Amino acid sequence: MLKGDSVRLKVNFKSFTGTPVNPVNPTLTIYKTDQTKIEQFTLDDTNKLNVGVYFYDYVPASELNEFIFEFAGTYNDKPIISRGQVNVKFI
Repeated sequence: MLKGDSVRLKVNFKSFTGTPVNPVNPTLTIYKTDQTKIEQFTLDDTNKLNVGVYFYDYVPASELNEFIFEFAGTYNDKPIISRGQVNVKFI
């Protein structure tokens, strides 16, 4: 992604059988690459596109060259997590 732009972070939460699921208390956490937490957002129905499909439009801080994002929640009383990494460059 380009520095100064926004990025749409997206997740597809699925059960062990591959069925889309809506987790309880879904969140998005942003980390530096050394795993230091930068910020956390609580997701709601405005961030849901479909069953199990959530998104968040994020603008990273200008000093970040890359960051890790983590979507998390609970399904059937067990944690459900998905992580990814985004590289930020000027050109």
